[in-house]
Amino acid sequence: MGIFTRFRDIISSNLNAMLDRAEDPEKLIKLMIREMEDTLIELKASCAGVIAGRKKLERQNDSVVERQEQWHTRAGLAVDRGRDDLAREALSENRRFADMADALKQELLEHDDMIHKYQEDISLLEDKLHTAREKQRILIQRHIHARRKRRAQEGIRRVDNFESIARFDDLENRIERMEAEADLVNFGKKPTIEEEFDNLALDDDIEKELAALKSSRKKPQTDLNAS
Repeated sequence: MGIFTRFRDIISSNLNAMLDRAEDPEKLIKLMIREMEDTLIELKASCAGVIAGRKKLERQNDSVVERQEQWHTRAGLAVDRGRDDLAREALSENRRFADMADALKQELLEHDDMIHKYQEDISLLEDKLHTAREKQRILIQRHIHARRKRRAQEGIRRVDNFESIARFDDLENRIERMEAEADLVNFGKKPTIEEEFDNLALDDDIEKELAALKSSRKKPQTDLNAS
């Protein structure tokens, strides 16, 4: 047995409440949509059957009305010819076909009501099916989002665990060791001739600055003694 057993069960159902109570909403909404689609097919087939029946009744009614008119014409012809006996029989047949036409017209009205009701039910079910499909689309999007979020959280946990931190610390230590080794490459290396001359020039500049500083410091002391 499906989720729904009758059309009215589907129309009166509360999709939100059913999905909220479901352990697997995606599976449930899929089954609900399938049941709605099957019911919609049945409704449309039934409606098509009623429409076909109405067309048949309409053809029968046209034929009966035509026969009724024929007997009415015959009754008039019999009266013109002085055949009251035939006129009575013709009028009797005319009455019989008139009654048949009235019955067929009543059946046509009933078929019209049935068709109208089927069309209303089909419209309601199509709206319900559209809502269900939209909810299915949202559920699928939520599922995809939740799956991606879970993968992201798992990735964060893997990065945050002790083993990952230890690997980062080891990599940092290796980089620091390489930097230290690079700094020691020129440690204790004998300077080149050009570097020695550059150092000499730098020493001369420093000596000149030092002499100028000493000279400026001595002048105030000499002026103080003179006074």
